[in-house]
Amino acid sequence: MAEKIYYSSMAYSRYEASGTLPAKFERMLNKYGPGERLNGKKVAIKMHVGEGITYSTIPPVFVRTLVDYVKKCGGEPFITDHYVYRRHPERRGYTPENLGCPVLDDCSITGKYYYEKAVNYKNFKHCDIAGLIHDADFFIDFSHVKGHGVCGYGGACKNIAMGCVTDRTRRELHSLEGGIVWDADKCIHCKKCIEACNHEANKFCEKTGVYRVNYHNCTLCRHCEKVCPVGAISLDTHNYTDFQEGMAICTKTVLDTFLPENRFFINLLIAITALCDCWGMTTPSLVPDIGIVSGYDIVAVEAASLDLIKIEDLIAAGVPSNITLGDSGHLFERLHGKNPYIQLDKLAAVGLGTREYETVEVK
Repeated sequence: MAEKIYYSSMAYSRYEASGTLPAKFERMLNKYGPGERLNGKKVAIKMHVGEGITYSTIPPVFVRTLVDYVKKCGGEPFITDHYVYRRHPERRGYTPENLGCPVLDDCSITGKYYYEKAVNYKNFKHCDIAGLIHDADFFIDFSHVKGHGVCGYGGACKNIAMGCVTDRTRRELHSLEGGIVWDADKCIHCKKCIEACNHEANKFCEKTGVYRVNYHNCTLCRHCEKVCPVGAISLDTHNYTDFQEGMAICTKTVLDTFLPENRFFINLLIAITALCDCWGMTTPSLVPDIGIVSGYDIVAVEAASLDLIKIEDLIAAGVPSNITLGDSGHLFERLHGKNPYIQLDKLAAVGLGTREYETVEVK
């Protein structure tokens, strides 16, 4: 059975604020949002607060619209992400004053507040759910849609599986891709890999010049591999489907904390870039801004989001000049070599929803 998803387009007919996306978003929430189910509940709004000099994260006007809606419905909202304080969200306007609610680290400022859930999928053994997420009564996932080098696509699943858990869980998930291999013959010791690491997990030995990885800190995010100009860093396996399945299992484990009626998913499809916001930079958009999708079925919301991103709308400047796109599949698959729909199939396989959807447009 097809699930309903709610969609508002960037398209407008007159120079009126009421016809622009933030106003449409407010109407979407008022008509199809959780409403009275929020009353009396602590509401976790999970989003990515960005990093570095990125400027393509969710604009504060949309976040404030959502926060005000939750309050109007009687809920007590808070914005949450991992590494909040070290990411300096205030540089992108994410402050309690601007957003109207607290902005909190989901595992607390120490990173040690979590609930351990056992899983058993290859190297993925521990789903450590962030304490503030686990303790909330209602969960709203607010994702900025973009490409992703590891899984092809970053939307709601990525925002939950990698953002509602501890470093240990992220490390185990990324280990499903394989380990890091350094080619000494290719390496030119430019240290771009060191500068790109957000976790201080790599270094060159001062005496020998050998590249070392501290896997206790390493999350296998592959930033080091991506920035290496000579291809001296690689992974020993590239089975990205294992990573997709691990993320689906992790997402289900997190969402099982809440009753189905106590979770809502929103995907913002603007500033759709090639890479995750955690890279700390913003590249040109791959396609024109599209709009916003929401609903109660994560798989349907993700499917609708991917379907709206079309290769025919490609903006060439969004693709690095040294990369040649593949000639088949979704735009993200042509860019990153990974079929993003596999992620959706894995979500459906663990019982989180369906790729079949019916679109209800909110104008």
